[in-house]
Amino acid sequence: MRAHECHHCRQWIAEDEPHDCWTTTEAALTDDLPDDLRDAWERLRETAAEFGEQRIYASGKAIMFARRVCYAFVRPKRSVLELVVFLGRAVPSVHVRRIERKSKTKLAHVIPLRHRDQVEAPITDWLREAYEYCEAPKPPARAPARKRAVKKPRARR
Repeated sequence: MRAHECHHCRQWIAEDEPHDCWTTTEAALTDDLPDDLRDAWERLRETAAEFGEQRIYASGKAIMFARRVCYAFVRPKRSVLELVVFLGRAVPSVHVRRIERKSKTKLAHVIPLRHRDQVEAPITDWLREAYEYCEAPKPPARAPARKRAVKKPRARR
């Protein structure tokens, strides 16, 4: 491939040079974090790992927590860890910055974390609820509505 600028990272890539900026690691995303955020990240990761079998992996600019599907992810930012938890219900709380509907059954709860002490109940409870919710059996789909028979108008005599 000829030399070009990567549209993701804006790095100049020389001709025939391998480049994969999209693939990243947890370490690469958390290296530059201040100590408070690094401690919060480590506690969050330990807490989620205790729930059971799952995959924890980096993707783009986020670190994903998934069983069969993703139930939460963390976006490390300069001054905050942005935790997004997928639940089946809205949780009104001062901890939740915003709630966004992502599907008919899932709501994304955006929770900013700035310190290790924030990674405790109720946030850990919501994380566990999301872990269990993502594998819960879905309710059966509703049967389609029955069509009503259309009556033919009677001919007048």
